[in-house]
Amino acid sequence: MAPIPNIPQRVTNVTIGPRAEGSEIIEAQVKVAAGSSAPGEVELDSTGQWVVRVPADPTRPLDLSDGREFLEDGWRGAGAKLVRRIGKVVDGHPVRAKKHIVQVHLPEEFTPDNVRSLVIGLIVGNHSFVTTNKRKPARVRDVHLVLPQDFESSGFDTADYVAAVKEGKALGKATCLSRDLANAPANVKSPEWLATQAKKAVSDIEGVKVRLRDAAWLKDKGFGGVLAVGKGSSRPPMLIELVWDPEKVDLRRRRRTVVLVGKGVTFDTGGISVKPAAGMDTMRTDMTGGASVIAAFRALAEQKVPRKIVALIPTAENMIDGNSYRPGDVVEHYGGLTSEVTNTDAEGRMILADAISYGAKKYKPVAVVTVATLTGAAKVALGLRTGAVFADNWGAGVKLARRGATVGEHWWPMPMQDYLEENVNSKIADVRQTPKGPGATTAAMFLRRFTRGVPLIHLDIAGPGRAESAYDEVTPVGTGFGARTLVQWLIH
Repeated sequence: MAPIPNIPQRVTNVTIGPRAEGSEIIEAQVKVAAGSSAPGEVELDSTGQWVVRVPADPTRPLDLSDGREFLEDGWRGAGAKLVRRIGKVVDGHPVRAKKHIVQVHLPEEFTPDNVRSLVIGLIVGNHSFVTTNKRKPARVRDVHLVLPQDFESSGFDTADYVAAVKEGKALGKATCLSRDLANAPANVKSPEWLATQAKKAVSDIEGVKVRLRDAAWLKDKGFGGVLAVGKGSSRPPMLIELVWDPEKVDLRRRRRTVVLVGKGVTFDTGGISVKPAAGMDTMRTDMTGGASVIAAFRALAEQKVPRKIVALIPTAENMIDGNSYRPGDVVEHYGGLTSEVTNTDAEGRMILADAISYGAKKYKPVAVVTVATLTGAAKVALGLRTGAVFADNWGAGVKLARRGATVGEHWWPMPMQDYLEENVNSKIADVRQTPKGPGATTAAMFLRRFTRGVPLIHLDIAGPGRAESAYDEVTPVGTGFGARTLVQWLIH
């Protein structure tokens, strides 16, 4: 087995308050870009202090972001660039590699939202996943944010900024956990391994119940989609079922139950409809949707959100074998609906369908939310940095997109047109697995057939769920996209 790091990995600890004193303090400062200086620029000034610059005015990342609270302030990217640059210094200094504090002086004008963005960048930008027995690069371990002397003149007090740091840490940790799970190598990451990691991630949270359903249970309950996809692998499929109930810790439920369903395909060859060899190595991240659901669930339970949250992650390997499911098969899903299989590389919707039907029936939620690296069509439509939102309730989809924008994850609502419903029908089964028409849209409409009338919000993260290179706070391969949005949306 590969020498993978402990999951979740330790993340940068961030504090806020007056100036700290001590040895091995690395001084840094956030400044507003002015004159010829560029936002995001990191430089060492004449006093030996690191300086990172943020834009004077925020930008509008999406036309949907129609309020100031939804604007991009540039602080998240600045935090990521700063911590990466200082990380190189720390790695080259044997003393600082073991013991150091980066002390970041904040400018005269800033808000709690700015601080939250900065903290996310400091934590997420400093995160990496490396499997090696060699010495790993040293990271920035501790960051202390220094409040200017007259900061209360802005109308905010210390408690506001402490709360912003706490929120930023929760959001950053959620992204990092999702990345860790997504980037773990395929030889290690079986469905059983993912289930074990999910249980471990929430084991210390009171009010959480964990059920790990094995293949025998799936067969008994009729999870035909999950079983079909997993048939070709020597490592059997599972269903991860996590439940947070505030009433278990004597808190009142103030909002209705939401079921989160994340795609957990731990490796995807495409099955008999085999994928091209180029790029198949990244298919270890085809469970990024499931990883983001696990990470978001943990953060929501830790924050004691006043509603019941259910996380369902159907997990399987889509491999090639004499037992593999075939194009032309008809599969019966949980609840009795049947699918005509036309492409074994459309395996994600097969496993999601079972979990959606199960969650809708058992928990009777106000909404089912699915998260998946589902279709190449979503990448074609929106590129590699924007997720697609399909929602029965257009307003709910827009609200989610806006909440995502506040934490640096960009979304765009997409339509599900009525005239395409006929395409979802099959001539030999209830539904056709890969309906004709716009692929991302018809995939969402396929999933909607299994909700038992419960409103669906489907998040297709095929584009932003992976990255070819670093940008802003994002690191290559599994990005953890979606976790912060779910947390921000369901908390607020």
